[in-house]
Amino acid sequence: MKPLIATALLLLFVRINASGQSKSNAKIIGNITDAATSKPVEYASVGISDQLTNRVVNGAVTDSSGYFEINDLAAGTFMVNIDFIGYEKKSVQIVVVSGKVVNLHTITLAPSVKTLAEVTVTGQAAIVENQIDKIVYNTANDITSQAGVALDVLKKVPQVSVDIDGNVELQGNPNVRFLINGKPSSVFGNSLTDALASIPASQIKSIEAITSPGAKYDAQGTGGIINIILKDNRLLGVNGSANLTAGTRLENGSVNLNFRKNNFGLNAFFSGNKQLNSRTPSTQDRISTEPSGNQTHLLQNGYQDFQRSGYRSGIGFDWSPSKKDNLIGAIGYNSFSNASRGITNITQSALNENGMPVSTSDILRNSSSQGGINAVDWSLNYIKKLKKDGQELNVMYSSSFGKPRNSYNQVQSLAPERVSYAGTTGSTPGNDKQTNISIDYSHPIKKGFVIETGVKTVLQEISSVADIQVFRPSQNAYIPDPAQSYRLGYNMKIYAGYLSATFPLFHFLNVKAGARFEHTDVKITYPNTSIPSYNNLVPSLIFSHNFKDEQSLKLAFTRRIERAEYRDINPFMNLSDPYNITTGNPLLKPEIGNNFELGYNKTFKNGGNIYLALIERINTDDVKPYTVLYPTYLIGDSTYVNVSVTNRQNIGVEYNSGVSVSGSIPIISQLNVRGNVMVTQKRVVNNLLDGNVSNGINWRFNLNASYQLPKDMILEGFGNYSSAINTIQGKRPQQLTYNFAFRKQFHHKNASIGLTATNPFTKYISQVTTIRTANYVSTNTVLIPYRSFGVSLAYKFGKLEFKKGKEQGNDFLHSAPSSDN
Repeated sequence: MKPLIATALLLLFVRINASGQSKSNAKIIGNITDAATSKPVEYASVGISDQLTNRVVNGAVTDSSGYFEINDLAAGTFMVNIDFIGYEKKSVQIVVVSGKVVNLHTITLAPSVKTLAEVTVTGQAAIVENQIDKIVYNTANDITSQAGVALDVLKKVPQVSVDIDGNVELQGNPNVRFLINGKPSSVFGNSLTDALASIPASQIKSIEAITSPGAKYDAQGTGGIINIILKDNRLLGVNGSANLTAGTRLENGSVNLNFRKNNFGLNAFFSGNKQLNSRTPSTQDRISTEPSGNQTHLLQNGYQDFQRSGYRSGIGFDWSPSKKDNLIGAIGYNSFSNASRGITNITQSALNENGMPVSTSDILRNSSSQGGINAVDWSLNYIKKLKKDGQELNVMYSSSFGKPRNSYNQVQSLAPERVSYAGTTGSTPGNDKQTNISIDYSHPIKKGFVIETGVKTVLQEISSVADIQVFRPSQNAYIPDPAQSYRLGYNMKIYAGYLSATFPLFHFLNVKAGARFEHTDVKITYPNTSIPSYNNLVPSLIFSHNFKDEQSLKLAFTRRIERAEYRDINPFMNLSDPYNITTGNPLLKPEIGNNFELGYNKTFKNGGNIYLALIERINTDDVKPYTVLYPTYLIGDSTYVNVSVTNRQNIGVEYNSGVSVSGSIPIISQLNVRGNVMVTQKRVVNNLLDGNVSNGINWRFNLNASYQLPKDMILEGFGNYSSAINTIQGKRPQQLTYNFAFRKQFHHKNASIGLTATNPFTKYISQVTTIRTANYVSTNTVLIPYRSFGVSLAYKFGKLEFKKGKEQGNDFLHSAPSSDN
């Protein structure tokens, strides 16, 4: 990596000098807002024409905040033309460019007053947008994910990978902070996979993969932040959409309703999904060695019937009592659950020194497990625009209350009598309350120089009760076991403040620098456990430069923290498989990540783009699942034999060095191809094994091709591959998934029908995972039923109406659903 980074920095230096010698760096910036509501106008076209020749020399499209920036202008006099459907065209006639930056400040667009019977507004953003600190994936035309859930969409996001089990990594790091509409939620603390599987893809507007979060963001998540933005509609009137999917593996549906009049908007949604019951065969073959040298061969062969379901609902509003004030509020309810039930045949043999069995026992185990959460989220956000353009005060309050639950039951009997001789049942209901209060302030010092500062408090309270019962053969009943049962209380308080600045440097660099300080105080009520408070200073620094022809280069450094989540600290022992026990670790220390990224972005005139990134991530106190085998293991007053126990531990130091290439290529007007390749070398220094070093190289590749057919029909295919990789205790398997989809739009593109097929040629995906420790070797094979077929229906409703606006005294454009809602 060091030679690559050195070479890239040299190229940057040469390119900057060449650019500075041959091209003017003058630019025009500004913001476009709605004259009636003072809200930003997104995707407005801004064209620059020479005042003398009337020739268009450059242009841009406004972003989500209404901001535009047009670079590489020579000195002269220009005319700026702004246009967007539903608004009157506007021109700024004489704009003199002589210095470096010309700021047009805020330009307002008046709603169109043309008389129309009915209009459908169509427009869409680029599917992938590379911004200075993040990658934005817009899901409007992602038809292979239309019948799926958030996990299916995440597979398409550059630098994000999702495995068969629903584990998500960003740039090769699994410690990712997940947000919904920019806010945290307690639903992610119990089971991240279940939470992501409860959000239908039809509800998602876009996904932001924030790889270089600035000081304004919470420091949580060494891998970065993934923000899932749900669909809304800011057009006037009443409109909405409905989506329904039926399939052989997954079913879901969603409804969105939007109402907006003048300066007040209201939106509501409901979605539900169900993963149908599926049977997953599995086998474990392991040999363990005791300190005496005796060996035991354990063979487990069985299946689990698994199903998952969930639903989400919510209502929100936004109100602008004046052009300077905006109030936004929302409340939502989330519920999801999963359940599995199965039978396992077990053969356990004691081996002599020659590896021959000397005794064998045959066991049958019936087991089941359940998990889930019910949670309520609510938030209130006040935004105040002050005197200066860009001067803003933002006050946010958000909170969530969740009731996570997990339970299991297992009973074992000896063959052939089938008489129960051992078993355990356990449940751990709990409460998880989170509150976030923040105040943010931005202040422009001069043109191109903005200072941001703010404070935040995060309060989290977790309580949990473990109720364990052990099967007693003499009584043929489950008896409460006080030695294994417990109560857990976890109280975390985070107090944070930050300061950051955005400014130009040396006339060719754009700099965003900041630092965040966080004080964390944790109290835990669990025997023999104490967690000291700690402080973290989290700096961030981004250098970027924009070249001509839509090119840019950035160099970023960020420091991040990974604090343990509820599911990581809860010491509840899941004994659904008493030979392989999983539990939490309340003694986990926070992981610290230092992340470096050198990225180059190029957008082509034909609509294609490419992004190349060199990545280096260094994690100290690195947290990973760790397995230890015990010949005998005491839990309460019960002794378990030949048991592996897995929980998360602070391993040591992990180094991730990688390169990522992603891009989009329009082969012809009807055919577009998008792809993403990422190669990562992982090096882990395991301090639990006296500094033992493990190395592994993993490469991931995905390719998406879409072909536009006549009569509003489109075909799409998507393939995703991840190679196997060595881990600190074995090997993680390779994975290959692929999808095909077809969509037909009709009724003026307000309705559509789609067909999807996932891995249609193979019923199962075989996953072989190996674990090696000093005293045992285990091979686990799981056949995951992944083949599925589905059909989806979507409908958008609402139309344009023109009514007299009383307060403003002119006509206002009222409603129409956009093509991407």
